[in-house]
Amino acid sequence: MTVKWRERLDSLQLNSLAEMFGVDKPIISMVHLWPLPGALGYDSYGGMEAIIERALQDAKVLVEGGVNGLIVENMWDLPYYVGKETLPEAMTAQAVAAHEVKKAVKVPVGINVVHNGGRVTLSIAVAAGADFVRICLLTGARVWDTGEFDHGCAAELLRVRKNLGAEQVKIFADVDKKHSVPFPGIDLATHIEWTEYYLADALIVSGKMTGDAPELDKVRRAKELARRPVLLGSGTTAENITEFLRYADGAIVGSSLKLDGIAENPVDGERVKRYMEAVRTMRKER
Repeated sequence: MTVKWRERLDSLQLNSLAEMFGVDKPIISMVHLWPLPGALGYDSYGGMEAIIERALQDAKVLVEGGVNGLIVENMWDLPYYVGKETLPEAMTAQAVAAHEVKKAVKVPVGINVVHNGGRVTLSIAVAAGADFVRICLLTGARVWDTGEFDHGCAAELLRVRKNLGAEQVKIFADVDKKHSVPFPGIDLATHIEWTEYYLADALIVSGKMTGDAPELDKVRRAKELARRPVLLGSGTTAENITEFLRYADGAIVGSSLKLDGIAENPVDGERVKRYMEAVRTMRKER
């Protein structure tokens, strides 16, 4: 028996990452926006024009180096707000910058808002014409490094996506998210099961903090448990990406592609090339 409503929901999900990115084991790189309006570091470097210029420079180097997608993120809005507390001045600025990046490149572009923007993240994606969102906490409950207790946003996010006519925007959702610890009892298997149940297109596994790699066993375990594609969310380098991609279906990378491997620095084209050479070699060996 065919249940039409279930069939429609299933049809919204990606069949594979290659469907969006055009390659096996895609690499999605971060465009870390400089501090946005309202952040501590804003207006010490030239305002929005400088933010956009830096974002476009990084995006160009990354795409020329061979990455398969980008995520535009409010990396330097420190300390982070949580969920709907994100400042409207920051949200609108991120949308403007992301739209410029989207216009400038020919690869899929996603949006992330730290911590757990949810509806905010989706709203930016719709305004910018982005292809997907990274949602830090679609299901479950966690405590962030800033001290706030937070919970999943699936019920609101999926309804708003439908009501905005934006179901083409895919959802990549973290499990056991960095910068946070889980509510007791929510282990990796449980978080994966819940997150897949609420229609995530792909799952993201990360280390404890930005730039930290997860344990290889954690990635292997996530892949064994998951039905959806699994992406690495932090800590990959040219030296370790080959081993991680033996289990993961792709990776999101930021800090290790920056000059001297420092997240505040601009993207280093030579680091991008070395990283992507390792990825291409691994793809050929499969």
